[in-house]
Amino acid sequence: MSKIVFITGATSGFGRAAARKFAEAGWKTIITGRRENRLKELAGELEKLAPVYYQRLDVQDKEQVDKLVNQLPEEFKNVNCLINNAGLALAPELAQDVNIEDWHTMIDTNVKGLVNVTHALLPVLIKTGRGASIINVGSIAGQWPYPGSHVYGATKAFVQQFTYNLRCDLLGTGVRVTDLAPGLAETEFTLVRTKGNQAASDALYSGTDSLSAEDIADSMFYIATLPPHICINRLEVMPTTQAWSPFAIHREG
Repeated sequence: MSKIVFITGATSGFGRAAARKFAEAGWKTIITGRRENRLKELAGELEKLAPVYYQRLDVQDKEQVDKLVNQLPEEFKNVNCLINNAGLALAPELAQDVNIEDWHTMIDTNVKGLVNVTHALLPVLIKTGRGASIINVGSIAGQWPYPGSHVYGATKAFVQQFTYNLRCDLLGTGVRVTDLAPGLAETEFTLVRTKGNQAASDALYSGTDSLSAEDIADSMFYIATLPPHICINRLEVMPTTQAWSPFAIHREG
């Protein structure tokens, strides 16, 4: 029997690459996102590989999330893996220069959106039981601070702690929970963060061998297909060309 993966934010980046990876392996895919034209295009590609169900979804809208989960077609109801990928970064400026609406958007998507989808699918995943997985896409920003990360990094710290706390609550159900925390990865991430500044995106990735969306999709698939008795609590993945810097020190004069 084919397994089923539910992916949020499947219209680009990690989510789209994950959908392709799982479909290529014969998994049924439930793909969601806010851009319906992209979902339809991706579904047309995936249906050549395995059954696919797509639905436009704003994860911030709890009623919309619950309705989707409750009305899944029978052949897509028994979800084996949830990939909480929907999320974004905005406002690379320093905190004192940020429009607070950008902070609210990150909180509503990266925190509220994640818990909305998780809460709706927990009964399904617990019913699936042994071998089921929740993969929450965090970030190294949730562990390591840097200027301009402010609320984005804080939301990803939430993802990490929420993942750990879920592990405690789900002990004995067979459901695994992982915080997958990527480092520098070349996707639409910076374009979204800078509201379309292609030059800023190009500058960030120039001259470095960044992670790709496919690299992270491979990590997702690895986590989801481990033997049922193995759970990776947190997987931090960085390109070899990325590391940490010394502490910043401000000097007068």
